[in-house]
Amino acid sequence: MEKVFASIITIGDELLIGQVIDTNSAWMAQELNKIGITVKHRVAVGDDRNDIWQALDEESKIASIVLITGGLGPTADDITKPLLCEYFGGRMIIHQPTLDRVTAFFEKVVKKPMIERNAQQAEVPDVCTVLLNERGTAPGMLFKKEGTIFISLPGVPHEMKWLMENHVIPMIPDLFETGFIEHRTLLTAGIGESFLAEMIIDLETALPENIKLAYLPNYGMVRLRLTGFGFDKAVLQEDINNRFAALKEKVAEYLVTDEDIPMESVVGKLLKERTRTVSTAESCTGGYIAHLLTSHEGSSAFFKGSVVSYDNSIKQQVLGVTAETLATVGAVSEATVTQMVRSVLSIMQTDYAIAVSGIMGPGGGTVEKPVGLVWVAVADKNNIVAKQFNFRYNRRRNIELTATYALNLLRSFIVDNP
Repeated sequence: MEKVFASIITIGDELLIGQVIDTNSAWMAQELNKIGITVKHRVAVGDDRNDIWQALDEESKIASIVLITGGLGPTADDITKPLLCEYFGGRMIIHQPTLDRVTAFFEKVVKKPMIERNAQQAEVPDVCTVLLNERGTAPGMLFKKEGTIFISLPGVPHEMKWLMENHVIPMIPDLFETGFIEHRTLLTAGIGESFLAEMIIDLETALPENIKLAYLPNYGMVRLRLTGFGFDKAVLQEDINNRFAALKEKVAEYLVTDEDIPMESVVGKLLKERTRTVSTAESCTGGYIAHLLTSHEGSSAFFKGSVVSYDNSIKQQVLGVTAETLATVGAVSEATVTQMVRSVLSIMQTDYAIAVSGIMGPGGGTVEKPVGLVWVAVADKNNIVAKQFNFRYNRRRNIELTATYALNLLRSFIVDNP
C-alpha cells in the first residue's frame, strides 16, 4: 500500500489579484487530512482556459485525486464546466434532478421566472458522475481518467463544504486505501527556532521516515508539530505519542501548551479549570484582547468585561490613573499600566486582570519611546507583574503581538498564582 496524494486547484481571477482570500483549499486540505489523504499541491489559477488545462495535466501526474473549485456559475467568465467537458471528451446534456432544483429555487426563493442562462446550470458533461448540490444550483461533477479521479465543486464555500461532507469525503475510502495521518502539536515561548532545533536535535534525527517534525514560528513563539503516516492506526498512534512525550520533556521549560490551540484558548482553558474570571484594561490594543478572549464558545464563564481607555481622559476618569503619573512618566509606562490593572480588577471584581498601553505606530514614537514600545501588567488581588516589550513591526502586527504576549504573561501569572 502507498500514500494517496491529492491536489487542489482553485479557479478565479479574484483569487490571483487578492480580491478574495482562498479559504476553500485550506478547509479541504484539513478535511482530506482527517481521512488519511496527503495534499501534495494547492494551485490557484485564473479564468484562463490554457492555465486550467495545464493545471489539470500537471496535477494528475502526481495525484490520485484532483479537487477543483470555482468557475461553475452562470456567467461568461465561468469556464470550468465546458472546459472539463472538452478535457474528458464528453458532450453537454441536461441533468434533470439539477434542472428541477434550479427551477424550484427560482419559483420559491427568487420568485422570478428562470432565464436560459440559469437553466444552463443543469447542463453537465455526459462523461461525469453528478453530485447533486442541495445547497445551490451548480452541481458537483466527478470524472475519471487514467487512474485519477477529478472532482469539480462550486467555489461558494458553503456549497463546496456541503458537497465535500455529503459526497466526496464518504466516497474516498471506498475508492482508495487511504491509511492514517496523525498530528501532535505543542507551543513554546521564550526561545527561538534555532535554539529549539539545537535542543531537540537528537530526537529529530532519530525520527523514522514516516514521522516528520515541523517548526512553525509566529509572533515570537514556535509551534512544533509531529506528523506521522501509517496504515496501522494503533501502531502509528503509539509511536507518535511516545515521541511527542519525549519532545514535551525536552522543551518543558518553554512549553506553553501541548494542544494545537491559540493563546486565548490556552488562557480560557486555565480560567475554566480553576473557575476564575478575568477582565482587561486596554489602551493601544483598542479591545483586541477582549475580542480574542470572547471569540470562543464558553467565554462568558470566565470573561467579565473590558475598559478601552484609548484616551488619557478615560484612563484618569474611569481607571483612576493620576494626572501626575501621566505628566511625569506618560501613558506608556509601568506606573500607568499598574494603576490601570489595579482599577479594572476592582471595577470588574475579577480574579485576574490585564492592562496594556503602548505605541502601535506608524506615528507617535519618540527617541525615548519608539514605535512598538508596550507596557503590560497582569494582576490578582495580591500580586502584580508588569513587563516592557519592544516590537518593531507595522501597526496591525504590533497590536497582535501585544495581545499574544499579554495573554502569555497572564497564562504564566495564573500558573504561578492559582
